[in-house]
Amino acid sequence: MLTGDALQTVTDAVARRRADLIELSHSIHAEPELAFAELRSCAKTQALVAERGFEVTAAAGGLDTAFRADYGSGDLVIGICAEYDALPGIGHACGHNIIAASAVGTALALAEVADEIGITVALIGTPAEEAGGGKALLLNAGVFDDVAASVMLHPGPVDIAGARSLALSEVSVAYRGRESHAAVAPYLGINASDAVTVAQVAIGLLRQQLTPGQMMHGIVTDGGQAPNVIPAHTELLYTMRATDSASLDELEVRMFSCFAAGALAAGCTHEVTEVSPRYDALTPDPWLTAVFRAEMERLGRTPLPMDLEVSVPLGSTDMGNVTQVMPGIHPVVGIEANGASIHQPEFTAAAAGPSADRAVTEGAIMLARTVVALAQAPDERTRVLQKMADRAAVQQQVKAGRG
Repeated sequence: MLTGDALQTVTDAVARRRADLIELSHSIHAEPELAFAELRSCAKTQALVAERGFEVTAAAGGLDTAFRADYGSGDLVIGICAEYDALPGIGHACGHNIIAASAVGTALALAEVADEIGITVALIGTPAEEAGGGKALLLNAGVFDDVAASVMLHPGPVDIAGARSLALSEVSVAYRGRESHAAVAPYLGINASDAVTVAQVAIGLLRQQLTPGQMMHGIVTDGGQAPNVIPAHTELLYTMRATDSASLDELEVRMFSCFAAGALAAGCTHEVTEVSPRYDALTPDPWLTAVFRAEMERLGRTPLPMDLEVSVPLGSTDMGNVTQVMPGIHPVVGIEANGASIHQPEFTAAAAGPSADRAVTEGAIMLARTVVALAQAPDERTRVLQKMADRAAVQQQVKAGRG
Protein backbone atom coordinates (compact mmCIF):
# COMPACT_ATOMS: atom_id res chain seq x y z
CA MET A 1 0.00 0.00 0.00
CA LEU A 2 1.33 3.41 -0.93
CA THR A 3 1.72 6.03 1.78
CA GLY A 4 -0.96 8.22 0.25
CA ASP A 5 -3.41 5.32 0.19
CA ALA A 6 -2.77 4.45 3.84
CA LEU A 7 -3.12 8.07 4.88
CA GLN A 8 -6.48 8.33 3.15
CA THR A 9 -7.62 5.00 4.57
CA VAL A 10 -7.09 6.09 8.17
CA THR A 11 -8.69 9.46 7.48
CA ASP A 12 -11.78 7.79 6.04
CA ALA A 13 -11.90 5.28 8.89
CA VAL A 14 -12.18 8.02 11.50
CA ALA A 15 -14.83 9.80 9.46
CA ARG A 16 -16.91 6.62 9.32
CA ARG A 17 -16.76 6.19 13.11
CA ARG A 18 -17.34 9.87 13.92
CA ALA A 19 -20.73 9.34 15.56
CA ASP A 20 -19.44 6.46 17.69
CA LEU A 21 -16.39 8.43 18.84
CA ILE A 22 -18.40 11.49 19.81
CA GLU A 23 -20.91 9.33 21.63
CA LEU A 24 -18.03 7.75 23.57
CA SER A 25 -16.59 11.16 24.46
CA HIS A 26 -19.96 12.45 25.68
CA SER A 27 -20.70 9.29 27.64
CA ILE A 28 -17.41 9.42 29.54
CA HIS A 29 -17.92 13.15 30.12
CA ALA A 30 -21.39 12.54 31.57
CA GLU A 31 -20.15 10.05 34.17
CA PRO A 32 -16.86 11.43 35.55
CA GLU A 33 -14.83 9.03 37.67
CA LEU A 34 -11.74 9.69 39.80
CA ALA A 35 -8.32 8.08 39.74
CA PHE A 36 -8.26 4.27 40.02
CA ALA A 37 -12.08 4.21 40.17
CA GLU A 38 -12.78 4.69 36.44
CA LEU A 39 -14.66 1.40 36.08
CA ARG A 40 -17.36 2.60 33.69
CA SER A 41 -15.02 4.80 31.68
CA CYS A 42 -12.49 1.99 31.31
CA ALA A 43 -15.17 -0.38 30.05
CA LYS A 44 -16.55 2.21 27.61
CA THR A 45 -13.09 2.88 26.18
CA GLN A 46 -12.56 -0.83 25.46
CA ALA A 47 -15.94 -1.51 23.87
CA LEU A 48 -15.44 -0.25 20.30
CA VAL A 49 -12.02 -1.85 19.84
CA ALA A 50 -13.25 -5.14 21.31
CA GLU A 51 -16.02 -5.16 18.71
CA ARG A 52 -13.40 -4.52 16.01
CA GLY A 53 -11.49 -7.65 17.03
CA PHE A 54 -8.75 -6.23 19.22
CA GLU A 55 -7.38 -8.70 21.79
CA VAL A 56 -8.15 -7.04 25.14
CA THR A 57 -6.10 -7.65 28.29
CA ALA A 58 -8.08 -6.43 31.28
CA ALA A 59 -6.45 -5.06 34.44
CA ALA A 60 -3.15 -4.54 32.63
CA GLY A 61 -0.21 -4.19 34.97
CA GLY A 62 -2.36 -5.27 37.88
CA LEU A 63 -4.44 -2.08 37.82
CA ASP A 64 -8.18 -2.72 37.84
CA THR A 65 -8.98 0.24 35.59
CA ALA A 66 -6.15 -0.26 33.10
CA PHE A 67 -6.24 -2.35 29.93
CA ARG A 68 -4.30 -3.09 26.79
CA ALA A 69 -6.01 -3.89 23.49
CA ASP A 70 -3.84 -5.21 20.63
CA TYR A 71 -4.45 -5.60 16.91
CA GLY A 72 -2.05 -6.74 14.19
CA SER A 73 1.24 -8.59 14.16
CA GLY A 74 3.79 -6.13 12.83
CA ASP A 75 7.19 -5.71 14.44
CA LEU A 76 6.57 -2.00 15.00
CA VAL A 77 4.37 -1.81 18.10
CA ILE A 78 2.69 1.57 18.54
CA GLY A 79 1.21 2.50 21.91
CA ILE A 80 -1.81 4.79 21.90
CA CYS A 81 -2.49 6.08 25.39
CA ALA A 82 -6.05 6.66 26.54
CA GLU A 83 -6.82 8.60 29.72
CA TYR A 84 -10.28 8.77 31.28
CA ASP A 85 -10.01 9.94 34.90
CA ALA A 86 -11.71 13.14 36.03
CA LEU A 87 -11.13 15.79 38.70
CA PRO A 88 -12.88 16.01 42.08
CA GLY A 89 -15.81 18.40 41.97
CA ILE A 90 -15.31 19.70 38.43
CA GLY A 91 -15.46 16.51 36.38
CA HIS A 92 -13.69 16.43 33.03
CA ALA A 93 -12.16 19.88 33.31
CA CYS A 94 -9.02 18.44 31.74
CA GLY A 95 -10.93 16.88 28.87
CA HIS A 96 -9.83 13.29 29.37
CA ASN A 97 -13.04 12.18 27.66
CA ILE A 98 -11.57 13.75 24.51
CA ILE A 99 -8.29 11.91 25.07
CA ALA A 100 -10.02 8.55 25.43
CA ALA A 101 -12.27 8.98 22.40
CA SER A 102 -9.48 10.28 20.15
CA ALA A 103 -7.24 7.39 21.22
CA VAL A 104 -9.97 4.88 20.35
CA GLY A 105 -10.44 6.61 16.99
CA THR A 106 -6.70 6.42 16.31
CA ALA A 107 -6.62 2.72 17.18
CA LEU A 108 -9.64 1.88 15.01
CA ALA A 109 -8.16 3.79 12.07
CA LEU A 110 -4.76 2.13 12.34
CA ALA A 111 -6.37 -1.31 12.52
CA GLU A 112 -7.49 -0.74 8.93
CA VAL A 113 -3.88 -0.55 7.72
CA ALA A 114 -1.98 -2.52 10.38
CA ASP A 115 -1.12 -5.47 8.17
CA GLU A 116 -0.20 -3.36 5.16
CA ILE A 117 2.22 -1.09 7.03
CA GLY A 118 3.57 -3.72 9.40
CA ILE A 119 2.46 -2.44 12.79
CA THR A 120 0.84 -3.77 15.91
CA VAL A 121 -1.65 -1.33 17.38
CA ALA A 122 -1.68 -1.26 21.19
CA LEU A 123 -4.41 0.86 22.73
CA ILE A 124 -3.40 1.26 26.38
CA GLY A 125 -5.94 2.43 28.92
CA THR A 126 -4.00 4.43 31.48
CA PRO A 127 -5.85 5.36 34.68
CA ALA A 128 -5.07 7.97 37.29
CA GLU A 129 -3.21 10.64 35.35
CA GLU A 130 -4.59 13.44 37.51
CA ALA A 131 -3.37 11.73 40.67
CA GLY A 132 -1.65 8.41 40.99
CA GLY A 133 0.68 8.10 38.00
CA GLY A 134 -1.00 5.27 36.12
CA LYS A 135 1.47 5.33 33.22
CA ALA A 136 4.45 5.21 35.58
CA LEU A 137 2.94 2.16 37.27
CA LEU A 138 2.24 0.50 33.92
CA LEU A 139 5.78 1.19 32.76
CA ASN A 140 7.17 -0.44 35.88
CA ALA A 141 4.83 -3.40 35.40
CA GLY A 142 6.15 -4.05 31.88
CA VAL A 143 3.01 -3.10 29.95
CA PHE A 144 5.08 -0.87 27.60
CA ASP A 145 8.06 -3.24 27.27
CA ASP A 146 7.44 -4.15 23.60
CA VAL A 147 6.19 -0.70 22.56
CA ALA A 148 8.51 1.16 20.18
CA ALA A 149 6.73 4.54 20.20
CA SER A 150 3.73 6.03 21.99
CA VAL A 151 1.29 8.75 21.02
CA MET A 152 -1.61 10.60 22.58
CA LEU A 153 -3.06 14.09 22.63
CA HIS A 154 -4.52 16.46 25.19
CA PRO A 155 -7.13 19.19 24.74
CA GLY A 156 -6.33 22.77 25.71
CA PRO A 157 -7.06 26.39 24.85
CA VAL A 158 -4.59 26.46 21.92
CA ASP A 159 -2.90 24.10 19.45
CA ILE A 160 0.62 23.07 20.50
CA ALA A 161 2.45 20.47 18.43
CA GLY A 162 5.54 20.14 20.61
CA ALA A 163 3.91 20.34 24.03
CA ARG A 164 6.21 19.91 27.00
CA SER A 165 5.61 19.49 30.72
CA LEU A 166 7.20 19.88 34.13
CA ALA A 167 8.55 17.13 36.35
CA LEU A 168 6.34 16.62 39.40
CA SER A 169 6.33 14.98 42.80
CA GLU A 170 3.54 14.90 45.36
CA VAL A 171 3.77 14.30 49.10
CA SER A 172 1.59 14.31 52.17
CA VAL A 173 3.01 15.76 55.38
CA ALA A 174 1.53 14.58 58.68
CA TYR A 175 2.21 16.48 61.92
CA ARG A 176 1.56 14.94 65.34
CA GLY A 177 1.32 16.85 68.59
CA ARG A 178 -0.88 16.49 71.70
CA GLU A 179 -4.50 17.38 72.41
CA SER A 180 -5.55 19.67 75.23
CA HIS A 181 -8.41 22.02 76.05
CA ALA A 182 -7.78 25.24 74.15
CA ALA A 183 -8.95 27.44 77.09
CA VAL A 184 -8.45 25.38 80.26
CA ALA A 185 -4.96 24.01 79.59
CA PRO A 186 -3.54 25.12 76.26
CA TYR A 187 -0.05 24.89 77.74
CA LEU A 188 -0.46 21.10 77.96
CA GLY A 189 -1.06 20.80 74.24
CA ILE A 190 1.32 20.58 71.31
CA ASN A 191 -0.43 22.32 68.45
CA ALA A 192 -0.06 20.47 65.13
CA SER A 193 -1.98 23.28 63.43
CA ASP A 194 0.83 25.68 64.36
CA ALA A 195 3.24 23.37 62.55
CA VAL A 196 1.14 23.72 59.39
CA THR A 197 1.11 27.50 59.74
CA VAL A 198 4.87 27.79 60.18
CA ALA A 199 5.54 25.39 57.30
CA GLN A 200 3.28 27.31 54.93
CA VAL A 201 4.80 30.66 55.94
CA ALA A 202 8.26 29.22 55.25
CA ILE A 203 7.07 27.92 51.87
CA GLY A 204 5.60 31.34 51.05
CA LEU A 205 8.93 33.01 51.78
CA LEU A 206 10.78 30.36 49.75
CA ARG A 207 8.83 31.27 46.62
CA GLN A 208 10.89 34.42 46.03
CA GLN A 209 14.09 32.34 45.90
CA LEU A 210 12.92 29.64 43.48
CA THR A 211 14.86 28.73 40.37
CA PRO A 212 12.88 29.55 37.19
CA GLY A 213 10.53 26.67 36.43
CA GLN A 214 10.21 25.56 40.03
CA MET A 215 6.83 25.92 41.72
CA MET A 216 4.74 24.36 44.46
CA HIS A 217 1.08 24.26 45.43
CA GLY A 218 -0.64 22.63 48.36
CA ILE A 219 -3.71 22.30 50.52
CA VAL A 220 -4.46 21.50 54.15
CA THR A 221 -6.28 18.18 54.12
CA ASP A 222 -6.65 17.98 57.91
CA GLY A 223 -6.55 21.12 60.03
CA GLY A 224 -8.03 19.80 63.25
CA GLN A 225 -11.49 18.75 64.38
CA ALA A 226 -12.77 21.34 66.87
CA PRO A 227 -11.70 24.90 67.76
CA ASN A 228 -11.70 24.20 71.50
CA VAL A 229 -9.31 21.23 71.17
CA ILE A 230 -5.63 21.81 70.47
CA PRO A 231 -5.14 19.79 67.25
CA ALA A 232 -2.92 16.77 67.75
CA HIS A 233 -2.91 15.80 64.09
CA THR A 234 -2.83 17.87 60.92
CA GLU A 235 -1.89 17.08 57.36
CA LEU A 236 -0.77 18.85 54.20
CA LEU A 237 -0.81 17.67 50.59
CA TYR A 238 1.79 19.40 48.39
CA THR A 239 2.75 19.14 44.75
CA MET A 240 6.20 20.27 43.61
CA ARG A 241 7.18 20.94 40.00
CA ALA A 242 10.35 21.82 38.13
CA THR A 243 11.71 21.82 34.59
CA ASP A 244 13.59 18.55 35.08
CA SER A 245 14.33 15.87 37.65
CA ALA A 246 17.54 17.48 38.90
CA SER A 247 15.78 20.78 39.58
CA LEU A 248 12.93 18.90 41.24
CA ASP A 249 15.43 17.18 43.53
CA GLU A 250 16.75 20.57 44.61
CA LEU A 251 13.24 21.89 45.24
CA GLU A 252 12.31 18.85 47.32
CA VAL A 253 15.30 19.40 49.63
CA ARG A 254 14.21 22.98 50.30
CA MET A 255 10.54 22.07 50.70
CA PHE A 256 11.34 19.28 53.11
CA SER A 257 13.26 21.80 55.20
CA CYS A 258 10.14 23.98 55.34
CA PHE A 259 8.06 21.00 56.46
CA ALA A 260 10.64 20.21 59.15
CA ALA A 261 10.71 23.84 60.28
CA GLY A 262 7.00 23.66 61.07
CA ALA A 263 7.51 20.59 63.22
CA LEU A 264 10.51 22.07 65.01
CA ALA A 265 8.78 25.36 65.80
CA ALA A 266 5.62 23.71 67.13
CA GLY A 267 7.37 20.87 68.93
CA CYS A 268 5.67 18.23 66.79
CA THR A 269 6.88 15.14 65.05
CA HIS A 270 6.26 14.92 61.33
CA GLU A 271 6.32 12.40 58.50
CA VAL A 272 6.60 13.04 54.75
CA THR A 273 5.11 10.38 52.47
CA GLU A 274 5.23 10.20 48.68
CA VAL A 275 1.63 9.70 47.53
CA SER A 276 2.18 8.86 43.85
CA PRO A 277 5.05 8.08 41.48
CA ARG A 278 7.13 10.99 40.29
CA TYR A 279 6.15 12.44 36.90
CA ASP A 280 9.07 13.10 34.56
CA ALA A 281 9.17 16.00 32.12
CA LEU A 282 7.82 15.47 28.61
CA THR A 283 10.48 15.12 25.92
CA PRO A 284 8.50 14.99 22.66
CA ASP A 285 10.19 13.24 19.76
CA PRO A 286 11.26 15.92 17.25
CA TRP A 287 10.44 13.91 14.12
CA LEU A 288 7.01 12.83 15.30
CA THR A 289 6.32 16.38 16.47
CA ALA A 290 7.21 17.79 13.06
CA VAL A 291 4.85 15.36 11.34
CA PHE A 292 2.02 16.15 13.74
CA ARG A 293 2.59 19.88 13.26
CA ALA A 294 2.24 19.42 9.50
CA GLU A 295 -1.00 17.49 10.08
CA MET A 296 -2.34 20.33 12.23
CA GLU A 297 -1.60 22.82 9.50
CA ARG A 298 -3.10 20.54 6.84
CA LEU A 299 -6.40 20.61 8.74
CA GLY A 300 -6.34 24.40 9.00
CA ARG A 301 -5.17 24.59 12.60
CA THR A 302 -2.54 27.10 13.69
CA PRO A 303 -0.14 25.53 16.17
CA LEU A 304 2.00 27.84 18.24
CA PRO A 305 5.31 28.65 16.55
CA MET A 306 8.16 26.50 17.84
CA ASP A 307 9.91 29.48 19.45
CA LEU A 308 6.78 30.26 21.49
CA GLU A 309 6.16 26.72 22.73
CA VAL A 310 8.80 27.16 25.43
CA SER A 311 6.99 30.21 26.84
CA VAL A 312 3.66 28.46 27.43
CA PRO A 313 2.80 27.80 31.11
CA LEU A 314 3.24 24.10 31.73
CA GLY A 315 1.48 21.44 33.73
CA SER A 316 2.67 17.89 34.36
CA THR A 317 1.74 14.47 33.02
CA ASP A 318 2.82 10.88 33.54
CA MET A 319 3.16 10.68 29.75
CA GLY A 320 6.49 12.37 30.51
CA ASN A 321 7.65 9.09 32.04
CA VAL A 322 6.80 7.31 28.79
CA THR A 323 8.66 9.80 26.59
CA GLN A 324 11.74 9.46 28.78
CA VAL A 325 12.12 5.84 27.70
CA MET A 326 10.78 5.79 24.12
CA PRO A 327 9.90 8.18 21.28
CA GLY A 328 6.52 9.75 21.84
CA ILE A 329 4.37 12.84 21.54
CA HIS A 330 1.69 14.52 23.63
CA PRO A 331 0.46 17.45 21.52
CA VAL A 332 -2.29 19.82 22.66
CA VAL A 333 -5.31 20.17 20.40
CA GLY A 334 -7.16 23.42 20.92
CA ILE A 335 -10.86 23.66 21.72
CA GLU A 336 -13.04 26.75 22.13
CA ALA A 337 -13.62 27.39 25.84
CA ASN A 338 -14.48 31.13 25.87
CA GLY A 339 -11.15 32.05 27.43
CA ALA A 340 -11.20 29.31 30.07
CA SER A 341 -8.24 27.04 30.64
CA ILE A 342 -8.01 23.49 31.87
CA HIS A 343 -9.09 22.71 35.44
CA GLN A 344 -11.80 25.36 35.32
CA PRO A 345 -15.53 24.53 35.35
CA GLU A 346 -16.00 26.40 32.09
CA PHE A 347 -13.55 24.00 30.45
CA THR A 348 -15.62 21.08 31.73
CA ALA A 349 -18.59 22.39 29.77
CA ALA A 350 -16.46 23.05 26.69
CA ALA A 351 -15.09 19.48 26.75
CA ALA A 352 -18.44 18.22 25.46
CA GLY A 353 -19.08 21.05 23.00
CA PRO A 354 -18.80 21.24 19.21
CA SER A 355 -15.10 22.18 19.15
CA ALA A 356 -14.36 19.30 21.52
CA ASP A 357 -16.14 16.93 19.14
CA ARG A 358 -14.00 18.30 16.34
CA ALA A 359 -10.89 17.72 18.47
CA VAL A 360 -11.88 14.08 18.93
CA THR A 361 -12.13 13.34 15.23
CA GLU A 362 -9.38 15.61 13.95
CA GLY A 363 -7.11 14.49 16.77
CA ALA A 364 -7.62 10.84 15.84
CA ILE A 365 -6.92 11.61 12.19
CA MET A 366 -3.75 13.53 12.99
CA LEU A 367 -2.40 10.86 15.34
CA ALA A 368 -3.22 8.02 12.94
CA ARG A 369 -1.60 9.78 9.98
CA THR A 370 1.49 10.53 12.09
CA VAL A 371 1.84 6.83 12.90
CA VAL A 372 1.38 5.88 9.23
CA ALA A 373 4.14 8.34 8.32
CA LEU A 374 6.44 6.76 10.91
CA ALA A 375 5.71 3.22 9.75
CA GLN A 376 6.46 4.11 6.13
CA ALA A 377 9.60 6.20 6.69
CA PRO A 378 12.35 3.54 6.60
CA ASP A 379 15.01 5.51 8.49
CA GLU A 380 12.62 6.61 11.22
CA ARG A 381 11.08 3.18 11.56
CA THR A 382 14.55 1.71 11.97
CA ARG A 383 15.42 4.38 14.52
CA VAL A 384 12.51 3.70 16.85
CA LEU A 385 12.87 -0.07 16.52
CA GLN A 386 16.55 0.19 17.40
CA LYS A 387 15.73 2.28 20.45
CA MET A 388 13.31 -0.40 21.57
CA ALA A 389 15.90 -3.12 21.01
CA ASP A 390 18.46 -1.15 23.01
CA ARG A 391 15.96 -0.68 25.82
CA ALA A 392 15.17 -4.39 25.85
CA ALA A 393 18.87 -5.23 26.03
CA VAL A 394 19.35 -2.97 29.03
CA GLN A 395 16.32 -4.50 30.76
CA GLN A 396 17.73 -7.98 30.12
CA GLN A 397 21.07 -6.97 31.64
CA VAL A 398 19.32 -5.59 34.70
CA LYS A 399 17.36 -8.82 35.13
CA ALA A 400 20.52 -10.87 34.70
CA GLY A 401 22.28 -8.77 37.32
CA ARG A 402 19.48 -9.32 39.79
CA GLY A 403 19.64 -13.03 39.15
